[in-house]
Amino acid sequence: MAKPLVVIVGRPNVGKSTLFNRMVGRSAAIVEDVPGVTRDLNYLDAEWEGKPFIAVDTGGFYPRHDENIFVQIKEQALFAVQEADVVIHLLDAKDGLNPFDAELAALLRGSGKGVLWAVNKVDTSKQEPAVLDFYSLGISEPVPVSAATGYNFDELMEKVAALLPEPAPEEAREYPKVAVLGRPNVGKSTLVNALLGKKRLLVSPVPGTTRDAIDTLCTYYGRKYLLIDTAGIRRKDTRGYSIERFAMVRTLRSIERADVCLVLIDAAEGIVAEDQKIAGLVHSRLKGAVFVLNKWDLVTEHDKVLAELMKTLGRKLWFFAHAPVLTASSLERTRITKVFPLVDQVMEARRTRIPTAELNRFAQDISLPPHKGRKVKIHYMTQVAVEPPAFTLFTNFPEGIKPSSLRHVEARLRKAYPAFAGTPLRFFKKPRK
Repeated sequence: MAKPLVVIVGRPNVGKSTLFNRMVGRSAAIVEDVPGVTRDLNYLDAEWEGKPFIAVDTGGFYPRHDENIFVQIKEQALFAVQEADVVIHLLDAKDGLNPFDAELAALLRGSGKGVLWAVNKVDTSKQEPAVLDFYSLGISEPVPVSAATGYNFDELMEKVAALLPEPAPEEAREYPKVAVLGRPNVGKSTLVNALLGKKRLLVSPVPGTTRDAIDTLCTYYGRKYLLIDTAGIRRKDTRGYSIERFAMVRTLRSIERADVCLVLIDAAEGIVAEDQKIAGLVHSRLKGAVFVLNKWDLVTEHDKVLAELMKTLGRKLWFFAHAPVLTASSLERTRITKVFPLVDQVMEARRTRIPTAELNRFAQDISLPPHKGRKVKIHYMTQVAVEPPAFTLFTNFPEGIKPSSLRHVEARLRKAYPAFAGTPLRFFKKPRK
């Protein structure tokens, strides 16, 4: 189930990023970045009063100061209206009213979304009268707050939590949900259309044609799959912002809904930074992955190119080096139906459960480096969850098991149990009682 989005909008320098940092800094569920993968930190998991959500900071979306600021502000508002569940319009008590504030407030008032108006840089109760000026915007109950000091932050977040939608019932698990991911013009819609045997989705050589995630039910040998064709992820440029700039957030929501992600890579161009970013998002959300080396029809020296791509994948996408890889051509429909057995394979991997007795025998053979002169030992091990598989290590010294040690345990576990290919694994540490 996709988490609701809380989007912070406002003109430059009102403190959006500071509020965002405070909002996610209080979360107990911030997803860590995958090492070696470049990620934009303008959206992170957060939680308030037991309600999880994704906080989105639009403060980083100003590429140049010489561009039309209001055009950018309007595009942020458009994104917020289209995508957000809750919008926080942040205002500045020190600068006072600004024409841009009035324009943005007018756009948001008619959106039908839950909108909160927060007046930032109010550090004490003595400064709260500055909020009164903002009632002229036609808004109700602006909240005085200081993102920097935390003054009145709890009250603001309580109002945010009250506007968050109630969790929807879990979607039916009758069939796997498969997100088709990739950077623009890599062939996502062409692949989905080829799998369906009809032009269900708009296909165009113009990058970014598909802006919204589109769900389509597909049947293969009597088995159904829900295909989610997502908006492409466009690289940054300096030509001004369009709604495509926010495609990553839409892609993130699609990843959350999926069980397995088909990550399409342009075989002719190789693995680039955008591919790393997409794979990193899939891994951070603990979803299964199948890598599709698409446009294989454009490759001439097949064996040489495949060897190079596999070597690069192991180096740049090392955290998914275990995932299945398929060469295919969406345009010529070459080997495209082989994605379904691979999806089934990864789904099975996500549901694999190892008996505790076997895991305990496995744990006895694990040797970990000492920490601060103390021997670190895994006394026993148990699997505590599936989808994705999760394990608890009971040890004499939890602090001594560092991330590098967990990676060593994971590598040994994957070697012992190849059935986990294609799915991330989770590990927890507990002291032996």
